[in-house]
Amino acid sequence: MPSKSKGRKSVAGIKPNPSSSLSGAEDEVYFELQRILRNRMCGSELPASLPHLQDQRRHLMDIIERCATQGESNSALVIGPRGSGKSMLLKHVLAELVKNRKVSTNLLQVRLNGLLQTDDRIAIQEITRQLKLENVAEEKVFGSFSENLAFLLESLKKDSSGAQSILFIVDEFDLYAHHKNQTLLYNLFDICQSAQTPITVIGVTCRLDVVELLEKRVKSRFSHRQIHVFNTLTFDQYCEVFRKTLMLPSNFMDKTFAKEWNNHIEMLTEDATITEILQKTYSLDKSVRSLYSLMLLPIARIGADHPTFEGHQLLESRKIHSTDSKAAMLHGVSVLQLCLIIAMRHLTDLYEGDPFNFEMVYNEYQKFIQKKSHTVQQFDKSVVLKAFEHLVALELVKPAEHSTASSTRTQKEYRAMSILVTSSQLAESLSSYPSCPSELLHWAKNPMAS
Repeated sequence: MPSKSKGRKSVAGIKPNPSSSLSGAEDEVYFELQRILRNRMCGSELPASLPHLQDQRRHLMDIIERCATQGESNSALVIGPRGSGKSMLLKHVLAELVKNRKVSTNLLQVRLNGLLQTDDRIAIQEITRQLKLENVAEEKVFGSFSENLAFLLESLKKDSSGAQSILFIVDEFDLYAHHKNQTLLYNLFDICQSAQTPITVIGVTCRLDVVELLEKRVKSRFSHRQIHVFNTLTFDQYCEVFRKTLMLPSNFMDKTFAKEWNNHIEMLTEDATITEILQKTYSLDKSVRSLYSLMLLPIARIGADHPTFEGHQLLESRKIHSTDSKAAMLHGVSVLQLCLIIAMRHLTDLYEGDPFNFEMVYNEYQKFIQKKSHTVQQFDKSVVLKAFEHLVALELVKPAEHSTASSTRTQKEYRAMSILVTSSQLAESLSSYPSCPSELLHWAKNPMAS
């Protein structure tokens, strides 16, 4: 796609009139358009294919299919950074497998999440609920987690015509490694090896070192299958995701509207301005999630008043997403607080990242004021301390990492602190700060001037 845009006239401003064929049903058509596009971006509708994850898809599908059709127990971890497509890959594989009647009728799914089932008691209750065995287990008293889980699996075997396979999907898998004795993981992996009931455990995590978190007894029962998912989309594939997400299906309620809309999207994807925006976004974050986030604003504005996906709205969306939140926050602080932030940056640079306290910051501020008292307003120490505390409340300054509980008993003027504003963020905010005193700009660039 990028090669096509060379030498082309920009079409970002072209607005075809897809609504020309509409009558009183115009609002209904735009409502349906919004529904389709939002479903794609919010995960309700899966993409047609995952071109950059084909090997991972085949591997995962083979593991789950063998469990359902051959009763082969197994375990695997899907590992990758957030936004790389781990959950989407799993959803895609399951959606494809349930089309196979032999798989769909013989595979039960149990989903656990480390953020929701925060201990083993809650986890076993959730397993019981998803297996629909509440009535069987409600009057029983179990001595251990292992006994409880074994009873559930045995009850399931008795209630069904044949031993059904169970797929355990454990999201935020690494959080379960912090549970006491890792009981849940131990029992799931132990059943995988014992052949009592055919089960497959698929863990999903963003921690690359997750196996090192496992206890020796848990690690010995894990199959050590690891499926790594990374953001390996090429730019051409990235642009193709952009195009396919915006295209309307052939069975759309208004065929003429869909044809004109799709023609407009084809023109947009060949536009040099759009390609440049996508290239800049891709260079920062290759994930489909970030692309969808970029597209959300222009799509949300589509309607009778704005009948097309417009390039200038995509540019506006990118500016919003590329805004540094801390630099933007600094635009709302006072000149006094800016002085304190500059002083803290100088102290951090001078002492090579070592923490500072309010007294050190105040002394630095006083040096500056003594030199510039004729141009910069001076404040009492109590006012300066209040301004410093406000910066802490805004989380632009935080207690130093090595601070202990005893440090909270230290006078607040002497507590060790660290600044969370980088030099580049400070420079960016000063350059656009309304009516910023020139003395502050000079002080920020020349520490020795203080």
